[in-house]
Amino acid sequence: MNQAFLNQITEFVFAEHELEPADIIFIPGSGHPQLAEEAAGLYHQGLAPWILPSGRYSITTGEFSGVLDKQECYQGSYETEWDFLSQVLLEKGVPKSAVLKENQATYTYENAIYSRQVTDGMGLEIKKAILCSKPYHARRCLLYYQLLYPDTQFMVYPIKDSKIQRENWFLTEEGTRLVLGELERIGTQFHEIMREMREHP
Repeated sequence: MNQAFLNQITEFVFAEHELEPADIIFIPGSGHPQLAEEAAGLYHQGLAPWILPSGRYSITTGEFSGVLDKQECYQGSYETEWDFLSQVLLEKGVPKSAVLKENQATYTYENAIYSRQVTDGMGLEIKKAILCSKPYHARRCLLYYQLLYPDTQFMVYPIKDSKIQRENWFLTEEGTRLVLGELERIGTQFHEIMREMREHP
C-alpha cells in the first residue's frame, strides 16, 4: 500500500494532542466503557475537575444499544448512554459531584450542542478541555466540539483500549470501513452544517 496515501488519511482522522491540565473532560455518548474508564484515569491524574459524559442513545436505534464491550464487568440495566458512562465513572472512583449530566443527545453534533448548554447553564468558562473519544472518531468529535466552543483549546485523548488504532486501521475490513466511514460522515454532515451557517450567519 502507498504509505503516503495512508498517512494523509491517518493524520486527519486520528486527531491526538499532548495533554495538560484542563477545565473539563468531555465524553461523547457511547456504549464502550473504555471511554469512561480512561477518562476516570485522567481525572485521577488531576487533569480536570469535571467530567461531562453526554448521550441519550443513537438516533438510528431509538434506544440504548447496550454495553458494547466488557459486558462481564457492566451487567446493569441502563436507559441512556449517560446512565452507563456515569456509572462506569463512579465505579472507577470519580466522585458523583464531579460528574456532570447531559442525557438528551442522540448523535455527535448534539453531544457538543447539549454539552455547551450544560456548561453555560453552570456558568463554567471552558478555556481548555480534554475530549476523550474512540481513536477513529477523534476528528469528527473535535470538529463538532470546536464548532460549539470556538474559544476553547481542545486536547483530544483517543482511548488506548481500542482495537482500531492509527497504526492498524488499514489492515482489516472493519478498520477500513470505520475510518473511511468517518470521512464520509464528515463530508455529509458538515455540508448541512455549513449550509445553515451561510443561511444564518
